[in-house]
Amino acid sequence: MDTAPFRPLDLDAVHAFVLVATLRSFTRAAEALGTTQSAISLKLKRLEDRLGQRLLERTPRQVRLSSQGAAFLEPARRLLAAHDQALAGLEEAPHRLVIGISDHVAGRDLAGLLARLQGRDPTLVMEVRIAASRHLGGMLDQGELDAAILRLEPAADGRMPPVEAGEPLFIDPLAWFAAPGWEPPPGAPLPIATLAAPCGVRGQAARALDAAGIRWTEVFVGGGVAAVGAAVLAGLGVAALAPRAAPLGAVEVGERYSLPPLPSAPVVLRSAVSDRRSRAALATLVAAFRATGQ
Repeated sequence: MDTAPFRPLDLDAVHAFVLVATLRSFTRAAEALGTTQSAISLKLKRLEDRLGQRLLERTPRQVRLSSQGAAFLEPARRLLAAHDQALAGLEEAPHRLVIGISDHVAGRDLAGLLARLQGRDPTLVMEVRIAASRHLGGMLDQGELDAAILRLEPAADGRMPPVEAGEPLFIDPLAWFAAPGWEPPPGAPLPIATLAAPCGVRGQAARALDAAGIRWTEVFVGGGVAAVGAAVLAGLGVAALAPRAAPLGAVEVGERYSLPPLPSAPVVLRSAVSDRRSRAALATLVAAFRATGQ
């Protein structure tokens, strides 16, 4: 009869594995947990030794799940969720984390980014508000948001605004997008789909076109990036968008039509979060944004 002592799994190691598998990065997982890559590697080695299975295949360029790791991922998530639910009865009442995300930054990956929080802290309700960075900064200052992910646009003179209590996340490029097969009308001003002024991206696009001596006209003004993307796919004109926010199916056309290059801008986090549960959720979300912003 086997009399070897039962050794339960180290939940911290399981958590580290789930984060690495989700973010596909030891670096981002370490950032989310507030630790080092070497500490994450040690946790993963101990977990693999405990299971007797290789969970991750790590190369200089990427991190991939092994077949055993892929099979273990969902049970690991359920284990962590059950652990958190067991603790929920001892925690404070459910509370809300209100995060603002710039319309230009949220992009089409937002659902996947939020899904990476699945199974974490069932007592936490996350409320996400999508708006222009200028609005979100004001809402944060007035206490209407707990944290905000903002795209900092240069002023008209090219100077960057000060990053007050902002944590840099990544640099976000801009490009010109249009529908496949779209052609500019010959001899006419370039038709532009934009957000309403004083959108920072709209200002950057207008100044770039004016400096290049390209005549342009607004043919569509949207209340959000999704509306501008719809106008682009409808063939109404071109739009200046971050690639992460461009609609699926749109193509970059700047080089094809000799449109001027557009400036990149830093994306930063501003946060007033102080409690442990909110910090943990925000750290995971920020790590996911950093991973997609590379």
